[in-house]
Amino acid sequence: MVSVVPVRTGKQQKDFLDFPLRLYADCEYFVPPLYGDEKKIFGSRCVYNDTCESEFFLAYRDGAVAGRISGIIQRAANEKNGEKRVRFTRFDCVDDPEVAAALFGAVENWALSKNMDTVCGPLGYSDLEREGLLTEGFDQLSTFEEQYNYEYYPRLIEGLGYKKEVDWTEQKLYLPADEKEIADMEKMAGFVLKRYGLTIGRAKNVNDFLEKYADPFFELLDEAYKDLYGTVPFTDGMKKMMIDNFKLIIDLKYVLVILDGDGKLICLAICFPSIARAVRPSGGKLTPAALVRLLKAIKKPRVLDLGLVAVHPDYINRGIPAVMCAGLMRMLGSDGIEYAETNLNLEDNYSILNLWKRFGSVQHKRRRAYVKYIGDAAGSGAADRSEE
Repeated sequence: MVSVVPVRTGKQQKDFLDFPLRLYADCEYFVPPLYGDEKKIFGSRCVYNDTCESEFFLAYRDGAVAGRISGIIQRAANEKNGEKRVRFTRFDCVDDPEVAAALFGAVENWALSKNMDTVCGPLGYSDLEREGLLTEGFDQLSTFEEQYNYEYYPRLIEGLGYKKEVDWTEQKLYLPADEKEIADMEKMAGFVLKRYGLTIGRAKNVNDFLEKYADPFFELLDEAYKDLYGTVPFTDGMKKMMIDNFKLIIDLKYVLVILDGDGKLICLAICFPSIARAVRPSGGKLTPAALVRLLKAIKKPRVLDLGLVAVHPDYINRGIPAVMCAGLMRMLGSDGIEYAETNLNLEDNYSILNLWKRFGSVQHKRRRAYVKYIGDAAGSGAADRSEE
């Protein structure tokens, strides 16, 4: 017997947060988010409350938690795109079609009750959250920024009538083996900088960097990402949250800033030291041992996560990719760095994908966002499933 209930009590909130930690307890590829950050989604001061409405569900089989899911109405995204969508996120489930059907039925019913007509995902509150369902690369360690899922997840979701909307790919980037390629890229980058009167932005320390570039950085992100799938403008709360997180793990050695002749920010690329292996053993909780591992991973990283890359649209075709590539190659040439991971790139974002051809690149993961039009008829079926 499967039942689904909305999350209301403190115990249910804890069960919602703890379920994936139990489900993936023996999985060497799963990387949890920081537990304290996840708890904030239930708080009245969650930074997304001003633009979103959400609901959380738990599924039980014979009295034991067997799955979870959350639905989000991202009002800013719906207004931007003229849509009536609910996003599903934080879906985790045992390999049981009946449990999956009950969870998605609950989200579909909730969507219909809110006058929505489409469900899509996995997508979070914003592009800063984990998104996309893993469809290739199940034998690869997840990055801290993205979610791992078991191989049976696509089968469960597709069995409920959800179809592909977009795919993202992820790459491992290695320093080119031929030193001449690196030298040629440096030469080309120098030529581009000189031709367009561009300079590399500098900062004394992280606080100086944020003081100089935080506001222009968010303006650039909004401009560069405005037409990408699933993105929404940054609110003040989102900006503050990102800045607070930056302070913890950013290292200016792995940041590239490019300014135009007037000192305006036109390109920024940020790599973060990978903290995936540091947070795994503690389930994302910042225990004393986890903090030691975290500080070590930040100070002496072996892997870099390519967190954010943004180029002003006016400069996409002016050779800026060569400057970015040269900068990334310098980062990869740092002591101890083995490779960088790109995280998510839309499969048709050729301006970015073409950059990675300049490296020793390996596509090792693929993720998918699904969509399903529910309408009134689908809502009736969803109600039947959720009550099984």
